[in-house]
Amino acid sequence: MTKQFAVGDHVRWNSEAGHVEGVIIKKHIHDVKYKGYVHHCTEKDPQYEIKSDKTDHIAMHKGGALTKI
Repeated sequence: MTKQFAVGDHVRWNSEAGHVEGVIIKKHIHDVKYKGYVHHCTEKDPQYEIKSDKTDHIAMHKGGALTKI
């Protein structure tokens, strides 16, 4: 089981541009098509939509890629 987070949690993740911080805006527990790809999600292994603090960019990551701050 991966780390679990909640909507509103402030998190950090590593991207091509370095570490990014943002707020979780949605938790997905069923497969979802996002930016042309199907992201596989389950209740035990959800994916999270995160809004970047600096750019307002929306990213999607599994809990294992995130650190709560």
